[in-house]
Amino acid sequence: MNQQYLSAFGEVLLYIVAGIVFILVTFLVSRLVRPDRPNPEKLSTYESGEEPISAAWTQFNIRFYIVALIFLLFEVEIVFLFPWSTIFANEELIRETNGAWGWFTLTEMVIFIVVLALGLAYAWVNGHLDWIKPDPKPTEVKSVVPKELYDAINTKYKSKNSSI
Repeated sequence: MNQQYLSAFGEVLLYIVAGIVFILVTFLVSRLVRPDRPNPEKLSTYESGEEPISAAWTQFNIRFYIVALIFLLFEVEIVFLFPWSTIFANEELIRETNGAWGWFTLTEMVIFIVVLALGLAYAWVNGHLDWIKPDPKPTEVKSVVPKELYDAINTKYKSKNSSI
């Protein structure tokens, strides 16, 4: 009775091959089963249910990206605080080291938060958090109707609305 068994690497390879085959078969079946009826509505760009008013390749102000990156940086760093608080608050380790473990972890986290505060101060001092406020200017409209007539109509309706 000569039986051969797969080694651990053979089992891993078998799972990888089975996973790839499963994905490929799923893609193939979904391509065969799905309806293929393209129309202009389906091929248009989706913008939260709004009709697209311009090309999708418009340039945005770089400040959007900078603020988003700073937000992500601080979000990810804050996520590190939660495991720190659960792992380093081990009372058994604090008792065994006569409090040295608690002081070490507290010092470590203070340094971590100081580095974050320095990064925020750096972004603030360099103006990365400042937002340029637009200076809206009214558009001039050339009309054949004289401006005095507009002013007279506005004055007439302004006095009626103010008495209401």
